[in-house]
Amino acid sequence: QVQVVESGGGLVQPGGSLRLSCAASGSTFSIYTMGWFRQAPGKQREEVAIVNIVGNGGTNYADSVKGRFTVSRDIAKNTLYLHMNNLKPEDTAVYYCNAATFSMTVWGQGTQVTVSS
Repeated sequence: QVQVVESGGGLVQPGGSLRLSCAASGSTFSIYTMGWFRQAPGKQREEVAIVNIVGNGGTNYADSVKGRFTVSRDIAKNTLYLHMNNLKPEDTAVYYCNAATFSMTVWGQGTQVTVSS
């Protein structure tokens, strides 16, 4: 079993920055991708960034966040980070982390990010 827990959300002004964390625990050796998603009120959940944990470790970003958001990993801590810069009001959403193994995909509880002046 794998579990993930997000943290780091909050209120930030437009143009500001935040860093979200996603800590994985359990059978982390079985994870092959981890990702960040978000869901704004009244909208469907959308992909923000997906990281290949195995192989070359490459990351794919949604066009809406390219150049502003960056994903990094602390392998020793089994933690994935989402560095968000130049935040816009349209980035306001609940941000979720997930981890995929070959048998299941697990989701965190989400963390609220609000971008407002």
